Amino acid sequence: MRALLILFGLLATVMIQARNVDFDTCFYEKTLRIDYIHSGTGDTEFYALDELLEEPHWGGSKTNLIDTLEYGHYFFKVLDERSRKVLYSRGYSTLFREWQTTAEADTLTRAFTETVVMPYPKNPVRVIFYSRDSLNRFQETYSLKVDPDSYFIRPQQRMNFPSFEVLKNGLPSTKVDVVILPEGYTKNEMGMFIEDCKKFTEGLFSFEPYRKNKTHFNIYGVLAPSAQSGCDIPAEKVYKSTIMNASFYTFDSERYCMSSDNKSIRDLAANVPYDQIYILVNTEKYGGGAIYNHYSMSVNSNDLAAKIIVHEFGHGFAGLGDEYYNSSVAYNDFFSLDAEPWEPNLTTLTDFHGKWEDLIPENTPVPTPVERQYADTLGVFEGGGYVAKGVYRPATDCLMNTLGNNTFCGACSRSIQQMIDFCTGE
Repeated sequence: MRALLILFGLLATVMIQARNVDFDTCFYEKTLRIDYIHSGTGDTEFYALDELLEEPHWGGSKTNLIDTLEYGHYFFKVLDERSRKVLYSRGYSTLFREWQTTAEADTLTRAFTETVVMPYPKNPVRVIFYSRDSLNRFQETYSLKVDPDSYFIRPQQRMNFPSFEVLKNGLPSTKVDVVILPEGYTKNEMGMFIEDCKKFTEGLFSFEPYRKNKTHFNIYGVLAPSAQSGCDIPAEKVYKSTIMNASFYTFDSERYCMSSDNKSIRDLAANVPYDQIYILVNTEKYGGGAIYNHYSMSVNSNDLAAKIIVHEFGHGFAGLGDEYYNSSVAYNDFFSLDAEPWEPNLTTLTDFHGKWEDLIPENTPVPTPVERQYADTLGVFEGGGYVAKGVYRPATDCLMNTLGNNTFCGACSRSIQQMIDFCTGE
């Protein structure tokens, strides 16, 4: 009981601190963007500053400035340099982290460009970066002092393109702002992209809990054409000149379509205020991918496009993990069985109390056997996170498991709703 009281006290302190940061006192309504190089091997990592940029919009909340969910493999805090008060924080994940779990990372060193964004501070700040260790505890890995008046902060936008509103429900600071970026659409296909943005919006809000939260979203599109139509498919020796350099066979997984051109993605997104980046790829080939608070990507023309969108957005927006375990994903030991995953819909049962335990019906066994009587019951079913043993999921099926299902399970739905509430200041 004493431990629970201490935990609740700590959470209450965090929540009070989050509400005690006054946006207008500490920040301007624009974005400070930090691009850095993240390099290493499977078990090493190094940070190096790339550049600092000033961007004209801020799409995030002005009230929920402190991240109380702490999802993601990485985390950063923005501290006032003088008082050391935490002004802003966010969790996120990266393509580099996923690469670290591939076989290639055992023999090769690679570098990726990554980005964190924050409201533009009025006074000097200290930005501290954290990475999870093998037990999923955050450890400080890098620290950077930023003077907002420095003339080395680049003020110009590199990629200025027209934008349009697909859905507008209010001020960016009170909504979930999604920017849709076009990959592999030529100038003559911009009309198609506009229609695909409408289809994206219709598809997203055809599923709960997004449908009932439609008024909490703003969605924008950026009219940024590529030189060629389509996308790279390396195994078929198909290479296209596109604006964000997306490619199938990321980490040698055929359907994993992603881009390591982080700077182009962020330059394009900067045309509008955004919380989330979604990239539509102009191809009929099945595929996509998403990384929490990094970006989401999927194809525009596949018959399953709407379900792919909500599945990938579940990763990128709500931090949900994949609940399937029989795939060709090229990851080695993605989840440590000695630690509780940070993903809200996966568990190793090492610390299940903070997950969906409270949603499980009484008398449901934990772990829950895959039997007919529990087919529609929220439980703890073995198999998830790309492995058959040791990682558990909340339901026998869910949109985070297979696309044969039309609904999110109760655990995933609650996590999505919590993220919507957090982003909108509820």
